[in-house]
Amino acid sequence: MRRKFGVIGVLAAVLGTAAGTAAAGEPDAPGARVIQMQTAFNPGLPGAGEGVRSFTKTLKHMSAGALTVKIVEPGRIAPTKDMLDAIVAGDLEAAFTWAGYAAPKAPVFSLFGTVPFGPGPSVMTSWLLDGSGGKFHHDAYDRLGVTGIPCGVQGSKGGGWFRADLNTPEDFKGVKLRYGKLAGDVLARMGATLEPVPAGEFFYKLQQGKVDGGEMSTPAMDAALGFDKLGLPYYMPGWQQPSAVIDFLMRKDKWAALPAAQRAQIETACRANIALMLSRSPHTQSLALEKLRAAGVTIKQWSPAILDAFRRNAEAVLKERAEMDAEFAAAWVDLRKFMAQGMDWRTMSRLP
Repeated sequence: MRRKFGVIGVLAAVLGTAAGTAAAGEPDAPGARVIQMQTAFNPGLPGAGEGVRSFTKTLKHMSAGALTVKIVEPGRIAPTKDMLDAIVAGDLEAAFTWAGYAAPKAPVFSLFGTVPFGPGPSVMTSWLLDGSGGKFHHDAYDRLGVTGIPCGVQGSKGGGWFRADLNTPEDFKGVKLRYGKLAGDVLARMGATLEPVPAGEFFYKLQQGKVDGGEMSTPAMDAALGFDKLGLPYYMPGWQQPSAVIDFLMRKDKWAALPAAQRAQIETACRANIALMLSRSPHTQSLALEKLRAAGVTIKQWSPAILDAFRRNAEAVLKERAEMDAEFAAAWVDLRKFMAQGMDWRTMSRLP
């Protein structure tokens, strides 16, 4: 029988670290503007959690303490998935969150949150900052009465943890899995049953056999949460989410009430945060894979046949979404064109 390991101890330690991080640093300047910002990501965890800490530290440094952010832990004021509604209602002053949580309000945000076989982090960043992605992103939030600023780009998730080997597309039939909406639709087309398991319950449900597998997060996050203790194979690559955009949110009127210099400081701190996450992620994930292997985790590659089935069904799912929403369709066409335009350079510029 496997020993029962959990993530509660890890999270408790992380929360203690997060609380210390939020209070640390130089004192605020006299009369400093303090923004209360709830985060979707625990500041003590790698990746987007580190991004929370980096953003607040950079902003305080840039403003010489005149503009600071007080980090509010996940779920303290509003459930993580409902933070956008809380921003609009005025219950939250600001949020640091995953763009995909806004998809129920505007389907186009799925393209910034998780696109099966979509752009990697560098291409996503380029589309946001140098292509039309930024306009789609801005306009969708603007219609909701919110100012949304890209404030981080996270790298690929792992492909998932599974209780049994998966070698052919047929192996997914009847398997109970935890995945996000777009990837879940892809797997449902392959015969899998999707289980709506909250992130905090996934470890135990998987350990107890109540689900057969699914995704959690990046290798670094999965390692930090102790998934190596399960003794299960870990599949790569994360076809379902090659990149993800992290957003800083404020209601439009509250954003407009900030002095122009402070708005510019927030925007600049977010750009710096994107650069930090892009530069740190490859090394962070490679170290995490080393840690997982050292812990005895078997890391497997999806078979060509399974990847082909994922891709074919993903194309069908994305086509269906585009047919249901004109804004999603326009952004998806633009993103695909942007990816295709850069493919020649990305291929030819690589050394053999």
